[in-house]
Amino acid sequence: MTRSPATPLPSPKARRRLRETAALTQTQLAERVGVAPGTVRAWESGRTTPRGRKREAYAKLLKTLAEEEAARQATQTPEPAPPHETEPAPDQASGPGNGPGAEAGPEPVPKQEPAPEPQPESASEPARDSAPGPVPEPRPAPTPLTPAQAFDALYEFSAPALLRQTFLLTGRREQARESVERAFQTAWERWPEVARDRDPVGWVRATAYEYALSPWQRFRPRHRHPEPPPADPGDRTLLNTLLRLPPRHRRTLVLYDGVGLDLPETAAETEASTPAAAHRLLRAREAVADRLPALADPQVLHQRLAELASNERLGAARPPSVRRGGERRARFRTRAAIAFTVALIGTTALTVRTAPTHYEPPVSPGQAVRGVPPRVAPGSLSDEELELRQKLRDQLQDGPERLSPRLE
Repeated sequence: MTRSPATPLPSPKARRRLRETAALTQTQLAERVGVAPGTVRAWESGRTTPRGRKREAYAKLLKTLAEEEAARQATQTPEPAPPHETEPAPDQASGPGNGPGAEAGPEPVPKQEPAPEPQPESASEPARDSAPGPVPEPRPAPTPLTPAQAFDALYEFSAPALLRQTFLLTGRREQARESVERAFQTAWERWPEVARDRDPVGWVRATAYEYALSPWQRFRPRHRHPEPPPADPGDRTLLNTLLRLPPRHRRTLVLYDGVGLDLPETAAETEASTPAAAHRLLRAREAVADRLPALADPQVLHQRLAELASNERLGAARPPSVRRGGERRARFRTRAAIAFTVALIGTTALTVRTAPTHYEPPVSPGQAVRGVPPRVAPGSLSDEELELRQKLRDQLQDGPERLSPRLE
């Protein structure tokens, strides 16, 4: 019995967008599906995926919300205006040949003086002037970009800003550059998915932030040697304040006050609920305001973060080199996987070839035993032995008399 395929679902971002467009909270949507609000939060962040009947109910509800959104957009689209009727040209309406009443009417408009050198075709000039002009040729359709050209355009557009934002997260220039390049290499490896994403820049930004804030970065030798801080004392103090924040609070602050995302988008990118993202943002702002009271205003904080990121000169690599680096990493992983598979197959074949087909009990090692005479084969009897045997046969050995009970 074959299992029926699972009901398709939109991406987690699309699920959140459909719910927010329908003005539904996570609690209201959870009640309609029959689950807990935390389950809906996990579905929209992508941490878990619904299954079974809950998946069918969730997919049906999302489909209904999408149809309602499409219906609202169709009703809000203005209808095209009807084409205007073509009015007759003035020279055609008042031209000669309109009947005898034309002579009794007002004086006709004097015609334009002919050119100094009249041409034989001058009589047909009014008709030629009233005729419509030539139809413009349709513009050729733009040539679609190749995947490499689209990737290069995305890299050149977003890489400089991502470098500055990642520097605010890590405080290290080389680590920020490596994180952005690694994120774009991953995007090139999964380019069909990234190209169809609603926000490709957000996809790359989330990947770069995850790599930059990975806890494994502290075990690298580069992490043991600090980089020179910014030259400006104010920038140095602000950067140290940011680095003292917890990674989640620091990321939320950079996304909201640095990049300029709204709260739902910040919560979705950090895989948290909207209240949790708001709480992290408030805690981060309080920590920054405690050390730098002049940055208590969010607008001033946003301006200072932009200035701090802009003061650092971070050079990005060229797009072709990033693509080649991603392709080299992909080839290395492919070859490593092939080598591991071949080694595993060889080990399995050797094990099958040399393994015993039945159980063989182990042979215990030999051990010398003392005090036991060696075992010899029986031989012929000696004269003494023959004489003794004959004596035993001829003379009966009487023992004590046996007592038997008697009746008295």
